[in-house]
Amino acid sequence: MSRFDRYVLSQYLLFFGFFALILVAMFWINRAVVLFDRLIGDGQSALVFLEFTALALPNLVRMVLPIAAFASAVWVTNRLNSESELTVLRATGTSPWQMARPALVFGLITALMMSVLTHFLLPASIGQLQERESDVARNVTAKLLSEGNFLHPAKGVTFYIRQIDPDGTLNDVFLSDRRSPDQSALYTGARAFLVKDQDQTHLVMVDGMALRMDTKGRTLSTTVFSDFSYEISALADQAGNKARNIRAIPSLELLMIPDQIVAEESFTHGQLAEELHLRFARALISVAVALIGFTSLMLGTFSRFGVWRQALLAFVLLIFIEGLRGVVSEPVLKNADLWPLIYLPSVIGFGIAALFLQLAARPVRILPKRPRAAPSKAAS
Repeated sequence: MSRFDRYVLSQYLLFFGFFALILVAMFWINRAVVLFDRLIGDGQSALVFLEFTALALPNLVRMVLPIAAFASAVWVTNRLNSESELTVLRATGTSPWQMARPALVFGLITALMMSVLTHFLLPASIGQLQERESDVARNVTAKLLSEGNFLHPAKGVTFYIRQIDPDGTLNDVFLSDRRSPDQSALYTGARAFLVKDQDQTHLVMVDGMALRMDTKGRTLSTTVFSDFSYEISALADQAGNKARNIRAIPSLELLMIPDQIVAEESFTHGQLAEELHLRFARALISVAVALIGFTSLMLGTFSRFGVWRQALLAFVLLIFIEGLRGVVSEPVLKNADLWPLIYLPSVIGFGIAALFLQLAARPVRILPKRPRAAPSKAAS
């Protein structure tokens, strides 16, 4: 690469980092608000919140990386154009194909980043995140020890504590169990305690009442008790047992043992093929969008109104490429043999970039020139 190519590449990387930081921060704040409300509301500590947000960062970076690469290519190319640096290169005989070298190298660097994310960091982070979510779901104490809030540790179960004393005594406890379609139960207690017996956790309520409603027989029974034990370990196990996320499966497993994964887990061959090839296609898309961002701004000649038309064209093409990625996934999910369709958006992106470079190198005039009017002869 020439000295100018290295300069342009450094500008690409600089603004790529800037746009990626801004976009990740925006997505992270949006997700962090929801995550903070869910975790802190369930009684988790701030350290658990920070751990969950850190594990979610690789997925956020994966989503914004192609957009940041595209924005960086458009921004830097527009700057080079407005400061007449590209005009000087054209005047010295440099072709658009040669000027595209920094954009191509920049796209390859982003593709390498995307490959590391999709094949290594993302499966590891999603797997760890799913494991930590299961641990939090099994942590019954953290899920229940929140005073003044109606909590839902499992579907069909509602739990409420008015006040928690410093010694761990739970005051004015309410528990509703509606998991069975044939019978529902309500438990109230003046006081309650969480007691752990080996692997089981019990809620011991004192001085309370139990109401059971039989929906089939339409009968209601009331029982007053001095103490009552309710096992809540099953709530934690039900919330914690979840199937493995397909995005948490390492790429090597998807490539080497797909039949074993289909036999052991509830995935189809189409789902595995789509996930595996999407990981490779995302890297190619990063190169394609960077080249589209550069080549779109190479079209046309100098205009005092700027290059907003070319920038708008590049943005429309980006939306088209991203939308096409969702369209080609549906046939692959139904038939794994159609996996080459996953790479169709990347191929179209490279074709558009090559066409734009060719048009920039040898512009084709679509409308013919208007004939100039012959100068009128002066009357003698």
